[in-house]
Order: sequence, then structure tokens, then C-alpha cells
Amino acid sequence: MKKILEYVWPVVGLLAVVGSFYLLYGEFRGEAVGEEVWADLKAIPMTHWGAAALCSLLAYAALAWYDRIALLHLGVTHISWMFISLCSFTTYALSHNIGASVFSGAVVRYRAYSTKGLTAGQVAVLVVLCSYTFGLGTVLLAGLLLTFQPSLLGRLSGLLPDMLTNEHTAMIAGLSALGAVALYVVGSLMHFKPIDIGKLHILYPRPQVMIRQMFAAPMELIGAAGIIYFALPEGTDISYLVVLGTFLLSFSAGLVSHAPGGLGVFELVFIKAMPDVPRLQVLSALLVFRLLYLIVPLLFALVVVVLFERGRLAEALRKRG
Repeated sequence: MKKILEYVWPVVGLLAVVGSFYLLYGEFRGEAVGEEVWADLKAIPMTHWGAAALCSLLAYAALAWYDRIALLHLGVTHISWMFISLCSFTTYALSHNIGASVFSGAVVRYRAYSTKGLTAGQVAVLVVLCSYTFGLGTVLLAGLLLTFQPSLLGRLSGLLPDMLTNEHTAMIAGLSALGAVALYVVGSLMHFKPIDIGKLHILYPRPQVMIRQMFAAPMELIGAAGIIYFALPEGTDISYLVVLGTFLLSFSAGLVSHAPGGLGVFELVFIKAMPDVPRLQVLSALLVFRLLYLIVPLLFALVVVVLFERGRLAEALRKRG
């Protein structure tokens, strides 16, 4: 079954990309996309470019905190913050662009953390906990937004059935999400029994770990959404909470599609959910997001990988000599 899934998910991702680009082509057919988007990008003030870059740094700092929290859960304290930050940055910069973040992230992390004495089992727990921390942040923020601003889900009218986009359904979904987070908190405080998934033994984290997750998880999403918010044109009557809610919906759709970086799927959902902003201006903001959150980090990550592997090779040659 695992071998079949290895081929199924890439096909699903490819189909999602092709289908989304076809729909995006229909959205912008007949418009001078290149010229207008370039003009929108040049119109973004330098202060907004700077704020968007700081938001990207905030997001990647939170991702590094994910790894630090997971290592605290494992009782590993001998690895420096610098090593953790570089490992986390490289992992997410590569996995965000490649797709299948759990698998690609596990490979990169094992290559790095095994040099610090971590076993394959410890790295597996670390990857699961980091993924769960991200999921916790998504559920927590989505629960808060849908509970206190249930009209956000109405922005997906036309993409989802009306039954799923009305405010009553949104509020029920929001309260359910907050209930799930509350159960997780109680499980940590009350020391619920561990969960066994095959050979994997997952314990509820200690309260000091859980509390850190509650702050780190939303921080990454808040920073990532901030990139798009500052890239939108000045004078746009769109609140940050609307951008954050739209980002959560679009980013989740991109992850579910298994498309690398949510390519095409993310843009399609985001543009559809922002009907009160000109489509080309939304597209420009999303290009800024891809530049600062995906492309620039990927370039730096490739440099880090080359330097790391060069160091490992030099060490191996010294040992052989």
C-alpha cells in the first residue's frame, strides 16, 4: 500500500496543479497580466517590502521554535540554537517548495540531527510533533476566527456548498476546533495515556512544551499572512484578520492538494476568496509571498545544504586519511 501511495500522491499533486492553472487561465484570460502585475509590484512602498520581509523572518523564527520545542519534548538539550535554526530553516525552505513536507522534512532532519547523535526514532517523533504543532496553530487560529468572525467562510461561496459557508456552520466549526484544542490542553495537563501508531509511541507533551506550542504555532501563520497583507495595495479596505482567515483557507487547500508549495491551488482559492480586491493586485501580493516565503529562503537553503555537505565530506576524508 505504501508503494502505491508513493506514486498516487505525486499524481494527485500534478493534477491539482494542472487543474488550478487551467482555472487561473480562465480567470485572467484576455488581461495584460504581466504588465499590470509588474506595475503593481513596483507600486509597493519600500516600507511595505521591509515589513513583509520582517514577517517572513517571524514565520521562519517560529518554525525554528517548532524544532526547539520538539527537542525539548525529547529531552535533547545539547544542540545549539544556531544549528536548530539552520536545520529548521533548510528543512522548511526545501519542503515548502518540493511538497510532501513530512517525508522531505524527515530526510533533511535525519541527515542533520543524526550528526548530533539523534536516532531515527527520535527524528521521527520530532517530525510528527513539528507537524502537529503546525496543525495545532491552524486549528487554533481557524477556531478563533470562525467563532468570532464567522462571516469569513462566506468568502468561499461558489467554491463550497452554501451549507458549508453560512455563519451558523462556520461558528459550529469554530467552536469544534477550539474544543479540540481544549482537549489537547487538558490531555497535557492531566497526563493522558500515550497514543500508539504502529511502532511509534507518542506521549502527550508536558505542560511546559504544550504552552510553548500554543504560542509558536500561531506565530508562524500570523507572520506568513502578514507578508500578503503588506503586499496588498495601499487604500485596500481589507483588514488583517480577513487576510489571515483567507490565508488559512488557501494554505490548507494547497496542503491538501499535495501540490508542491500549493502551486496554483493556493492562488486560485485566495483570489476567489478576495472578490473585493482587484484580481491582479491579489496576484501581485501572492507573488511577493512566494518570493519572500518560498523562493528567497530556498536559495539560502541550497547554500546551507552545500556548505553542510562540504563539511561532512571534508570530515569523512580526514577520518579516512
